[in-house]
Order: sequence, then structure tokens, then C-alpha cells
Amino acid sequence: MISNPILLGLAVFPVLLLALYVYRKDKFEKEPFGMLVKAFFFGCLSVIPAIILEGILSVPLELSGLDELPFFGGLYNGFVVAGFSEELCKLLLLTWAVWKSPNFNEYFDGVVYATFVSLGFACIENISYVFFQSSIYEMFGTSISRAIFAVPGHFLFGVTMGYFYSLARFQPERRRLNMAKALVFPMLLHGTYDSLLMIPEGSDDLFLNGIFFLVFIGFDIYLWIWGTRRIRHMQELSSTQESQGPQRPEGPHNDGFKNIDWNV
Repeated sequence: MISNPILLGLAVFPVLLLALYVYRKDKFEKEPFGMLVKAFFFGCLSVIPAIILEGILSVPLELSGLDELPFFGGLYNGFVVAGFSEELCKLLLLTWAVWKSPNFNEYFDGVVYATFVSLGFACIENISYVFFQSSIYEMFGTSISRAIFAVPGHFLFGVTMGYFYSLARFQPERRRLNMAKALVFPMLLHGTYDSLLMIPEGSDDLFLNGIFFLVFIGFDIYLWIWGTRRIRHMQELSSTQESQGPQRPEGPHNDGFKNIDWNV
């Protein structure tokens, strides 16, 4: 079934559309195609450690029996199992892929690379969710719903991560704080997104489920407002930076994750 080109196209198309969107938002020095492919590929790879970590973090919930409580189980799975695991693995693979690159020389670059990593993750996840369904109708329904919500969600988590990641890169005096924010803020957004969907799964109360869905839609709108504002701010910072000439951060922390200057 995975060879079905229409379904595969529906799973991949929103990923490519959002990748093109953020690429076009890079107004000054476009990132090399090879670096974009590398970031996307590392995002795909980040699925592997995320699955392992999610499996480990799921054990305490299952052993305690608290997974039977919809509210607690939804919060734990949303924030810890999914939010923490996935955003941590994305951040680590993002850093491995691009931190030491001389092409990472403008504020907006962090947004580009982080979203490409997130979209790589989303691409693999989307394909697996679509083709995991038991019928062709469920596959089409899943592909459409995830194109509207899940893939843009990962994209916007990536925008948030890239925003603080660039601040950590180019504002060394606050590097430790902004690197922490590059993990914590996407994790909180991701956890809220997932929890609003997971908590109602254990309830048959249509009214309660409807309330959660309305809150979810409002939160999704907020994500877009937050994300587009962060994109504009990074564009403004890159514009100022461009007027001064592209530059690399000072000091030895250009040379990879191990050599980041964590001092503030």
C-alpha cells in the first residue's frame, strides 16, 4: 500500500510546501541546497532516537497504571513522551547538522535549518501515520487532517526552536538561556498541542470533547500568530545584520556542539 503514489504524495506534499514557504522567506543569503538536504535528512534520522526515548518514557506511566486516567495520561504523553522526546532529538540533530557550518551566518538561518529538521521528522512521521491506517478511506482522511494540523504543527515548533537557536548563536552573552528556550518553548507548545488531542480520547462526553476541540483550534491559530511574528522578527534581525555585512559569531564556539561556549 505504501507504493500508492497518490497517498504518498498527500503525505509528503504539505512537508514540501512548508519547506518552500520558509525557503522563500529567507530574503538575503539563501542557504545552500546541500545544507538544506542535510538538515532535512538529520530531521528524518531524529525519528529513531525519539522512538527509543518515547518507549523508555512510556514505561513508568504504564507500570503505574496512571495511563488509565485520561487527563493525567494525556498530559504525560503530550508533554513528556511526545513533546520532550521529539523536540530534544530534533534539537540535538539540528546542532549536529548545522552549528559548526559557516553557512549559519544570519539570524534567519536558524529558522530555516530548524524548520527543515522539523519537517524531516514530520515527513517520516506523516508517512508512517498515513500508511498505518487499516483502510484506504482512513488513509485519505488521516493524510488530509495531518496536512492541515500535524505537519504545520511540527513546522511551527521548528520556527520556535530556530528563533531561540539563532539568538543563542548570535547573542553569546545569553547563550545558555536561549539554548534552553530552544528546547523548552517547542516542548511546551508541542505538549499543549498533543494534550488537547489526547485527553479527550478517553472520554465519551461529546460536550467536553467539543470544548477541547474548540480550544485546540484556538491554540492552533495562536501557533500561527506566534510563528509568523517570530519569522518577521528574525527577518528584521537578518536585515540589520545584512546591512552590517554577514558575520560569524566570535570565538571558538563555531566548531560544533562539543565546543559551544556555554558560559554567560
